[in-house]
Amino acid sequence: MFIHDTARNENRFAAYVGRLQAHYRAGDRSQLAVLVIAALVVGSFLSILFSMTTGASDASAFDVVRELIGGQASESAMSARDRIIVFDIRLPRAILGFIIGGSLAVSGAVMQGLFRNPLADPGLVGVSSGASLGAVSMIVLGGTVAAPIYQALGIFALPAAAFLGGLVTTLVLYRVATRNGQTSVATMLLAGIALGALAMALTGVLIYMADDKQLRDLTFWSMGSIAGATWTKILAGGPIMLLCLAVVPFLARGLNAITLGEAAAFHMGVPVQKLKNIAIVSVAASTGASVAVSGGIGFVGIVVPHLLRLVIGPDHRFLLPAAALLGGSLLLFADVIARTLVAPAELPIGIITSAVGGPFFLWILLRNRSRLSL
Repeated sequence: MFIHDTARNENRFAAYVGRLQAHYRAGDRSQLAVLVIAALVVGSFLSILFSMTTGASDASAFDVVRELIGGQASESAMSARDRIIVFDIRLPRAILGFIIGGSLAVSGAVMQGLFRNPLADPGLVGVSSGASLGAVSMIVLGGTVAAPIYQALGIFALPAAAFLGGLVTTLVLYRVATRNGQTSVATMLLAGIALGALAMALTGVLIYMADDKQLRDLTFWSMGSIAGATWTKILAGGPIMLLCLAVVPFLARGLNAITLGEAAAFHMGVPVQKLKNIAIVSVAASTGASVAVSGGIGFVGIVVPHLLRLVIGPDHRFLLPAAALLGGSLLLFADVIARTLVAPAELPIGIITSAVGGPFFLWILLRNRSRLSL
């Protein structure tokens, strides 16, 4: 009996491996993916340069590049005013925006791989709302009840509170939507809506308790913006997001295997529970840090990974780095639109991403309607 069961398990394992190998052989786009990533590296540099040179300044892209590489001054060198605008205002904004966009896109790709569906996204399933609740709690209560925590953590208090809110929401969501190793898409979406609504209700209570100054800050912050980007904000949230971006590529093999199911991934030697724990903590940390420094910016995590899957396929070895590069570049372009569309005023960047991401999400939903059985 034992020998028979062992042989049957070995046959199952061989079948799983064969299915995975056939899947990737049939859709092998590794060479294309490498070319796309190389193009995205160049595009990322250009998007940062474009963000730094767009607006009320006489500095050209050539002047900025020459200043960055330490070129000698000449007739076309930047003025002191332009240096302040470009390097003290726009450069930290471009760096912070790129890191946030990359973090949100990678978080979406990880969640979609973990839940095995294209609709998972930190903003859609309530994770961003939970992170917002944590951040708003620290903003409103940081001078009273949470004052000891705020004083102890300093500039890291806001990212820490947002991380905790996002982590709790992600854990509850995963627990509710997963049963017997299978994650229900419908349950995930409905649970995300419920958790998001609960988090927003609690956030509303905190906003009601806020004073006038806090209320003005929270109103603009809730729509998402990187207008107040500073080197201090980069120091507060950047290390957390960069750490998560450095960790998630090591999850690529496990996420590839888990597309066949958790049982299949386990038989292939993937430590499934450890993978899930690292993925959940990484998503919560990166989402929490981005929400803490920029507010709610939606749909980046669902638009970017889906676009890349259409081009380079589902292999997370290429998908995750490509998502980081494309997410950062797209968020910078959205930021340029936000600050030039109604100049000299400025739109919250969350309005731009929602205006583009909303119709795109509906297209994804309709495209996958039959497979998702929704």
